[in-house]
Amino acid sequence: MTCEFSIKTFDELTTVDLYHILKARSQVFVVEQNCPYQDMDEVDFDCLHLVAHQNEALIGYCRIIPPQFNHKKSSVNPSGPIPAIGRVLVLAEHRGNGVARQIMLEAINYCRKKYGKKTIIISAQTYLLNFYESLGFIAEGERYLEDGLEHVTMALPIIKKVKVKKESSGMVSSILSFLLLILALLFIVGLVYLMI
Repeated sequence: MTCEFSIKTFDELTTVDLYHILKARSQVFVVEQNCPYQDMDEVDFDCLHLVAHQNEALIGYCRIIPPQFNHKKSSVNPSGPIPAIGRVLVLAEHRGNGVARQIMLEAINYCRKKYGKKTIIISAQTYLLNFYESLGFIAEGERYLEDGLEHVTMALPIIKKVKVKKESSGMVSSILSFLLLILALLFIVGLVYLMI
């Protein structure tokens, strides 16, 4: 399923945008998961809000917490502030079509472009471990309860590219040198033969 994405700061959200985001978050995290908790928090003001649209209707969402506002740390990359992705959701009627993967890839790509090569951290519900691991996230530490639901901290590390030094084989270069020498000698012999 293809969808369009928009990323806005809290101040860029219209009241209609905000209504649909909060309605979806309440529908998924409070009603579907039967988990009464305070979804709206002060963090929303500092987040970037990524919305997946289909025909201009919200079908999925997540929020990106910039490094300077994220208080979570990672053991994978303990140095300095890192971005976080949270409140990832897809409305029930759009699940199973790859929308969640598209949302996460969009959020990850945005974080990489905006914040550079930094680890990205999430607080994942444990039933989604395999999904997040398929995106490259690694579970860190023990599982814990958050609002009555089991979670685990996961981090997406930066994988450093290792330059592989090409080894030139001494044997191969010796053989090539010998063949070039033979060809040069044959060329000279041919020239001498033609002159005679």
